[in-house]
Amino acid sequence: MPRDPVVQSLLTSLDEAFDRSSWHGPNLRGALRGLSVRQATWRPGPGRHNIWETMVHAAYWKYAARRRLLGEKRGSFALKGSNWFPSPARPTAAEWKQVLALLASEHRSLREAIAGFGASGLLAAPKGRGEQRARVVRGIVAHDLYHAGQIQLLKRLLPAGKGA
Repeated sequence: MPRDPVVQSLLTSLDEAFDRSSWHGPNLRGALRGLSVRQATWRPGPGRHNIWETMVHAAYWKYAARRRLLGEKRGSFALKGSNWFPSPARPTAAEWKQVLALLASEHRSLREAIAGFGASGLLAAPKGRGEQRARVVRGIVAHDLYHAGQIQLLKRLLPAGKGA
Protein backbone atom coordinates (compact mmCIF):
# COMPACT_ATOMS: atom_id res chain seq x y z
CA MET A 1 0.00 0.00 0.00
CA PRO A 2 1.48 3.41 -0.96
CA ARG A 3 2.27 5.70 1.93
CA ASP A 4 0.89 9.15 2.26
CA PRO A 5 3.25 11.53 0.37
CA VAL A 6 3.60 13.89 3.38
CA VAL A 7 4.58 11.00 5.67
CA GLN A 8 6.90 9.52 3.03
CA SER A 9 8.62 12.86 2.46
CA LEU A 10 9.27 13.37 6.16
CA LEU A 11 10.54 9.78 6.60
CA THR A 12 12.85 10.17 3.60
CA SER A 13 14.29 13.39 5.04
CA LEU A 14 14.69 11.79 8.46
CA ASP A 15 16.50 8.78 7.00
CA GLU A 16 18.76 10.85 4.74
CA ALA A 17 19.84 12.94 7.72
CA PHE A 18 20.53 9.82 9.78
CA ASP A 19 21.72 6.87 7.70
CA ARG A 20 20.64 6.94 4.04
CA SER A 21 22.53 8.19 1.03
CA SER A 22 22.00 11.88 0.41
CA TRP A 23 23.49 14.60 -1.77
CA HIS A 24 25.07 16.63 1.03
CA GLY A 25 27.72 14.18 2.23
CA PRO A 26 27.94 12.35 5.54
CA ASN A 27 24.81 12.06 7.59
CA LEU A 28 24.85 11.53 11.36
CA ARG A 29 25.54 7.81 11.30
CA GLY A 30 28.06 8.23 8.49
CA ALA A 31 29.95 10.84 10.52
CA LEU A 32 30.29 8.28 13.34
CA ARG A 33 31.39 5.38 11.12
CA GLY A 34 34.81 3.98 11.92
CA LEU A 35 35.47 6.10 15.00
CA SER A 36 37.42 4.56 17.83
CA VAL A 37 36.58 5.10 21.49
CA ARG A 38 39.66 7.34 21.79
CA GLN A 39 38.52 9.51 18.92
CA ALA A 40 34.94 9.67 20.19
CA THR A 41 36.03 10.84 23.65
CA TRP A 42 38.69 13.37 22.61
CA ARG A 43 37.79 16.91 23.75
CA PRO A 44 38.73 19.94 21.68
CA GLY A 45 39.16 21.95 24.89
CA PRO A 46 38.24 21.99 28.58
CA GLY A 47 34.50 22.01 29.12
CA ARG A 48 33.78 21.26 25.45
CA HIS A 49 31.64 18.34 24.32
CA ASN A 50 33.23 15.40 22.57
CA ILE A 51 31.80 13.24 19.77
CA TRP A 52 30.47 10.65 22.24
CA GLU A 53 28.49 13.27 24.14
CA THR A 54 27.21 14.87 20.94
CA MET A 55 26.02 11.49 19.69
CA VAL A 56 24.18 10.63 22.94
CA HIS A 57 22.68 14.13 22.87
CA ALA A 58 21.33 13.37 19.37
CA ALA A 59 19.85 10.08 20.64
CA TYR A 60 18.18 11.91 23.52
CA TRP A 61 16.56 14.43 21.19
CA LYS A 62 15.23 11.67 18.92
CA TYR A 63 13.60 10.30 22.09
CA ALA A 64 12.33 13.77 23.06
CA ALA A 65 10.90 14.38 19.59
CA ARG A 66 9.08 11.03 19.68
CA ARG A 67 7.67 11.87 23.10
CA ARG A 68 6.52 15.24 21.82
CA LEU A 69 4.89 13.72 18.72
CA LEU A 70 3.02 11.11 20.76
CA GLY A 71 2.21 13.36 23.72
CA GLU A 72 4.09 11.08 26.13
CA LYS A 73 5.56 12.06 29.48
CA ARG A 74 9.27 12.16 30.28
CA GLY A 75 11.18 9.45 32.02
CA SER A 76 11.79 6.53 29.73
CA PHE A 77 15.14 7.42 28.11
CA ALA A 78 17.78 4.72 28.57
CA LEU A 79 20.12 7.03 30.53
CA LYS A 80 19.41 9.17 33.57
CA GLY A 81 19.34 12.87 32.91
CA SER A 82 18.47 14.94 29.88
CA ASN A 83 20.01 16.79 26.96
CA TRP A 84 23.77 16.32 27.55
CA PHE A 85 25.30 13.21 29.11
CA PRO A 86 28.96 12.97 30.11
CA SER A 87 31.05 10.31 28.44
CA PRO A 88 32.51 7.71 30.83
CA ALA A 89 35.89 8.44 32.43
CA ARG A 90 37.29 5.15 31.11
CA PRO A 91 35.05 4.15 28.22
CA THR A 92 35.27 0.74 26.60
CA ALA A 93 34.63 -0.40 23.05
CA ALA A 94 31.60 -2.32 24.35
CA GLU A 95 30.13 0.86 25.87
CA TRP A 96 30.75 2.72 22.61
CA LYS A 97 28.85 0.00 20.72
CA GLN A 98 26.01 0.30 23.25
CA VAL A 99 25.60 4.04 22.72
CA LEU A 100 25.76 3.62 18.94
CA ALA A 101 23.01 1.00 19.31
CA LEU A 102 21.03 3.43 21.50
CA LEU A 103 21.18 6.06 18.76
CA ALA A 104 19.98 3.56 16.15
CA SER A 105 17.21 2.31 18.44
CA GLU A 106 15.94 5.81 19.16
CA HIS A 107 15.96 6.55 15.42
CA ARG A 108 13.90 3.42 14.70
CA SER A 109 11.41 4.28 17.45
CA LEU A 110 11.03 7.84 16.17
CA ARG A 111 10.62 6.57 12.61
CA GLU A 112 7.89 4.13 13.70
CA ALA A 113 6.05 6.93 15.50
CA ILE A 114 6.15 9.17 12.42
CA ALA A 115 5.03 6.32 10.15
CA GLY A 116 2.00 5.82 12.39
CA PHE A 117 0.56 9.22 11.48
CA GLY A 118 -1.22 10.19 8.31
CA ALA A 119 -0.70 13.61 6.76
CA SER A 120 -3.54 15.08 8.81
CA GLY A 121 -1.92 13.84 12.03
CA LEU A 122 1.47 15.25 11.08
CA LEU A 123 0.01 18.59 10.07
CA ALA A 124 -1.84 18.87 13.41
CA ALA A 125 -0.38 19.86 16.76
CA PRO A 126 -0.32 17.37 19.64
CA LYS A 127 -2.73 18.21 22.44
CA GLY A 128 -1.31 21.04 24.54
CA ARG A 129 1.36 21.91 21.95
CA GLY A 130 1.49 24.82 19.54
CA GLU A 131 3.67 23.38 16.79
CA GLN A 132 2.68 20.93 14.09
CA ARG A 133 4.11 17.44 14.39
CA ALA A 134 5.69 17.91 10.94
CA ARG A 135 7.64 20.88 12.32
CA VAL A 136 9.03 18.68 15.09
CA VAL A 137 10.12 16.12 12.50
CA ARG A 138 11.77 18.78 10.33
CA GLY A 139 13.52 20.06 13.46
CA ILE A 140 15.00 16.66 14.34
CA VAL A 141 16.18 16.27 10.73
CA ALA A 142 18.00 19.62 11.02
CA HIS A 143 19.35 18.59 14.43
CA ASP A 144 20.88 15.38 13.03
CA LEU A 145 22.50 17.27 10.16
CA TYR A 146 23.80 20.02 12.44
CA HIS A 147 25.50 17.51 14.72
CA ALA A 148 26.78 15.45 11.78
CA GLY A 149 28.61 18.62 10.68
CA GLN A 150 29.95 19.19 14.19
CA ILE A 151 31.25 15.64 14.34
CA GLN A 152 32.92 16.01 10.94
CA LEU A 153 34.64 19.16 12.23
CA LEU A 154 35.72 17.47 15.46
CA LYS A 155 37.21 14.60 13.43
CA ARG A 156 39.27 17.10 11.43
CA LEU A 157 40.49 18.73 14.64
CA LEU A 158 41.70 15.44 16.15
CA PRO A 159 45.39 15.75 16.99
CA ALA A 160 47.84 13.55 15.13
CA GLY A 161 48.20 10.20 16.88
CA LYS A 162 44.58 10.15 18.12
CA GLY A 163 43.69 7.40 15.67
CA ALA A 164 42.22 4.03 16.51
